[in-house]
Amino acid sequence: MLFPFGYGLSYTTYEYSSLKATGDGGLTVSFTIKNTGNRAGTEIAEVYAALPAGTGEPPKRLVGWSKVELNPGESKDVTVQVEPLFLSTFDTQKHAWQRSAGDYAVMVGGASNNLTLKQIVTMK
Repeated sequence: MLFPFGYGLSYTTYEYSSLKATGDGGLTVSFTIKNTGNRAGTEIAEVYAALPAGTGEPPKRLVGWSKVELNPGESKDVTVQVEPLFLSTFDTQKHAWQRSAGDYAVMVGGASNNLTLKQIVTMK
């Protein structure tokens, strides 16, 4: 792969922290982004999920994102509501989308190869 998804050049740097993912009914992902550089910038924060092992799905899928503008040294709390369909697979026997019960790995970062925050969420 020449460039990972989300790759981009910036004149500043960002730090991600304080991940909190909850899965009661839907999936809500909250975290903090801080501009650690000397210039203002805009970061596209990406949220990925890995479905339970039994689903046979790829290791991760993009399930949400947020565009965040930050001045030097500024931090912002970000919340992303994940669309339930993005956590589902299609059951060909039932001809319907369904979300599997189990452990979902939630990952957050600035590019698909730079996911610095990770948390497991058990969903019923």
